[in-house]
Amino acid sequence: MKRLSIIGNCSLRCSTSCIHAVVFLLVLSGIACAGVEYREFANPEQQEAYENLTSELRCLVCQNQTIADSNAELAADLRRQVYEMLQQGKSKQDIAQFMTDRYGDFVLYNPPFKLKTGLLWIGPVLFLLIGLIAVFLFTRRKKTAETVEISAEKQQKIRSLLEKGDQF
Repeated sequence: MKRLSIIGNCSLRCSTSCIHAVVFLLVLSGIACAGVEYREFANPEQQEAYENLTSELRCLVCQNQTIADSNAELAADLRRQVYEMLQQGKSKQDIAQFMTDRYGDFVLYNPPFKLKTGLLWIGPVLFLLIGLIAVFLFTRRKKTAETVEISAEKQQKIRSLLEKGDQF
């Protein structure tokens, strides 16, 4: 009989710890869902405009993510700002212009080609061309260095030095 009570005790402990584990996981899952933003839109076009704008605007904190992808507080504020402006009836162009006026062209994930942003667009191509020219000049210089001819007198001197070195 004692054996049964030990087994019964053990199963009671396991079920209690299982219940604690389940409660703990449920609490954690509630915390994980707390960060999800839900927005209601009047129509699907407004929702599409919101999704397009949030994927076209850069997070100024992260700098390599859109405000749709970022968890930074500034990104959340910008998403809220975009939502509120859409609710006020502003167009995508109005909202993009507002953000550009406030934060500069950097806030746009694909900035327009202007004199200010020319280096952003031309820079990578320019660096590629500079690299290709450097490689071309380096290989050309190396080929000319290899084709240097040695006079017969110097060749004879080199051979004699090599033969003397072989004798030791």
